[in-house]
Amino acid sequence: MERFKKKYIGDRAFYRMLMAIAVPIMVQNAITNFVSLLDNIMVGRVGTEQMSGVAIVNQIMFIYFLCLFGGHSGAGIFTAQYYGYKDNKGIQYTFRYKLWIGLLITVAAILIMHFFGTDLIGMYLNESSGGGDLQATLQYGLGYMRIIFLSMPLVFVSLTYSSTLRECGETVVPMRAALVAVLVNLVFNYLLIYGKLGFPKLGVYGAAVATDLSRLVECVIIVSWLHMHSGKHPFIRGIYRSVLIPMRVVKQFFVTGAPLLVNETLWACGIFLLNQSYSMRGLNAVAGQNISSTINNVYNIAFIAMGDAVAIIVGQLLGAGKMKEAKDTDNKIIAASVMIGFLLMILLIVTAPVLPRAYNTNDEVKHLAMLFLIVQGLATPKDAFLHATYFTLRSGGKTIITFLFDSVFMCLVSVPVAFILSRYTGMHVIAIFAVVHAMDLIKCVIGYVLVKKNVWMKNIVDDPS
Repeated sequence: MERFKKKYIGDRAFYRMLMAIAVPIMVQNAITNFVSLLDNIMVGRVGTEQMSGVAIVNQIMFIYFLCLFGGHSGAGIFTAQYYGYKDNKGIQYTFRYKLWIGLLITVAAILIMHFFGTDLIGMYLNESSGGGDLQATLQYGLGYMRIIFLSMPLVFVSLTYSSTLRECGETVVPMRAALVAVLVNLVFNYLLIYGKLGFPKLGVYGAAVATDLSRLVECVIIVSWLHMHSGKHPFIRGIYRSVLIPMRVVKQFFVTGAPLLVNETLWACGIFLLNQSYSMRGLNAVAGQNISSTINNVYNIAFIAMGDAVAIIVGQLLGAGKMKEAKDTDNKIIAASVMIGFLLMILLIVTAPVLPRAYNTNDEVKHLAMLFLIVQGLATPKDAFLHATYFTLRSGGKTIITFLFDSVFMCLVSVPVAFILSRYTGMHVIAIFAVVHAMDLIKCVIGYVLVKKNVWMKNIVDDPS
C-alpha cells in the first residue's frame, strides 16, 4: 500500500503545483461549456428543428476545431519543451508555424463548408428520421453556418496566442479572456435570440451573431495582453518582423506534427460519423445526443484540464531533461485524473434524470438524453484515463504512436461497429452508444502498456542547432 501511495499519490506541494496549472484551464473550460449549455438550452427552447440544425453545424465545426488543435499540437509539443529549455527563438518559430497552419486549415474549412454544407448537414437527415421537419432543420443549419463563417479567422488567431501562453505556463490570461467572451455570448444570445431590449428577434441566427461577437472580444483581449506584456514573454517581441521559418525547423515541426493533424482530423471525422450512425434512429436521437453531449462537456472539464496539465508540466520536465521527475509526475496526474473520473461518474448518473428537463422539447428527446447521459457517466473513468494517456504519449513527441492509438482505433473499430449496428440490426440507439464506448476498453489496455514501457520519455529540443 505504501508503495502504491508513493507511486500514484502526491504531497500537498505537488497538488498545489498541479492545481495552479489545471484550475485556470478548468475554470475557462467550465465557463465556456456552461455558457454553451445555456446557449443550447436557449436555442432548444425555440424548437427541436432549430436546435437540431445548430447541433449538426456544431458537429461540423467540431471537425474544424480539432483540425486546428491537431495542426497546432505538433508545434505545441516543441513550445513546452523550448520553454523548459529557455529558448525564446524556438518559441517564435512555433508561434509563426501555428499562424501559417491555422490560416491554411481555416481557408480550407470555409471553402469546404461553403460548397458542401448542404451535403454535410444532409448526412444527418434521412427519410427514416422522425420527430421533426427535415427541410426546416436543413435551412436553419445552413443559415447558422453562413454567419459562423465570420468567426473562424478569429478562432485560429486566438488559439495561436492562447495555446502558446498555456504551453509557457500562463493559463490565467486565456481563462480571463474566455470569461469575458462567454459573458458577451450569453448576453447577446438572450438579446438576439428572443429580441429583448429593442434588439431584433433573430432566433438561431441571433445565436450565431452572438458567437461571432464573443470570438472577436476573446481575440482582442488575448492578442493585446500578450503584446503589452512582452517583458514577461519576450518571444513576442518582433514576432511579425518576419513570418518566415527556417526550412529545417518547418520540417522538424511538420514531421512531428503531421501525425497529430491527421489524427485529430480523422478522430473528429470519426465522431461525426458515429453521430451520423446514431442519427439513423431518428431526429429525436440527434436532439437527445446533442443535449447529453452538451451537458457531458460541462462535467468533463476536470479531466480534460488534467490532460492539458500533462502536456504542460510533463512536457517542460522532458525539455529540461528531468526524466525521472517527468515519469513520477505523470503517474500521479494520471491517477488524479482517474479519481476525478469516478467522482464525475457518480455526479453525472445522479443528475441525468433532471438536467434534460430544462429543454423545451418532446418527452422522447428528454428520455433519450437521460439515457445517453447515464452511459456517458459510466464511461467517464475510462475517458479520463484515455485522455491523460494520450497526452502522456504526445508530450515526448511520440505522435505516430498517438495517431495509431487514437484515430486509427476510432476508424478501424468504433466507426465500423456503429455503422454495422445502426444499419444492419434493430438495436436501440442507446445500446449502440454503449457498445461503442465498451470497445474503448481495448484502448485502455494498450494505453497502459505504452505508458508503462516509457516509450514517451524523450527530450526533443536538447540540440542547440
